[in-house]
Amino acid sequence: MSVLTVPTGRPRHKVRLLNRLAWFLVPAAPFLIVLALWALAGEIFKPSRQTLPPIGDVVAAIYELAVSGQLATNVAASLYRLLLGSLLGLVTGVIGGFIVGLNRKIAETLNPVVVFFNAISGIVWLPLMITWLGIGTALAVFLIWNTVFFIVFQNTALGVQLVSEVYEQGVRSLGGSRWETLRSVTLPGALPYILTGMRTGLGFGWRALIAAELVGAASGLGTMIFDAAEFHRSDIIIAGCLIIGTISIAMDRWLLLPIERRTVQRWGLVADAEKER
Repeated sequence: MSVLTVPTGRPRHKVRLLNRLAWFLVPAAPFLIVLALWALAGEIFKPSRQTLPPIGDVVAAIYELAVSGQLATNVAASLYRLLLGSLLGLVTGVIGGFIVGLNRKIAETLNPVVVFFNAISGIVWLPLMITWLGIGTALAVFLIWNTVFFIVFQNTALGVQLVSEVYEQGVRSLGGSRWETLRSVTLPGALPYILTGMRTGLGFGWRALIAAELVGAASGLGTMIFDAAEFHRSDIIIAGCLIIGTISIAMDRWLLLPIERRTVQRWGLVADAEKER
């Protein structure tokens, strides 16, 4: 008597392929809806090109900027400022937050100060910094650092404080040193909060960067948008906004998110779902 075997699931490679395809397509659905509404609004309300340019005009503006070399120049200038300010903010925020988080009394003492300066971080400093630093790269770097630092600092300090003392005591009872406790318990426990702070901080860093460039800079995406506003080029303004959002999404999904997943999996905090299948 022969036994008929019925497949109970799809092959692993097909499942992985579908998962990767969904990872690309599902987030794109809201943007496709916005594009459809944009095109529909243009057909129904017939707004002027200065109010709401057609999608084709925006695509043509991006092509024009790319061919002329302005797009590459402005993107490179903005990314350079973002890199400098974000690196300073991430490094100082992680180190400062980690050190403060190790001492709960110091953390409680500094918390009101951090909350105060976090409330006025970013573009609130813009008028004063223009007087101190002038208009240029230094202004943008400070605003980005000031924005990223406090977000990363707060998340890092919170993550360190939330690590259970039971695990630390367990390592010490086994003869582990203070350094071993910090490396094997405190840092992995705080890592999800640190990485979340990094991703959030970079998002706000973009806002500070564009605000600084809008005030005045020789080049950059913010400068490009501001110059286009003077000539009522709504197509370039919208193109600049789309480019900023696209770069931000690309950095988050293809740089920050993979780093977060691999780092957290490296410390054994999250299991790899694909390997378990």
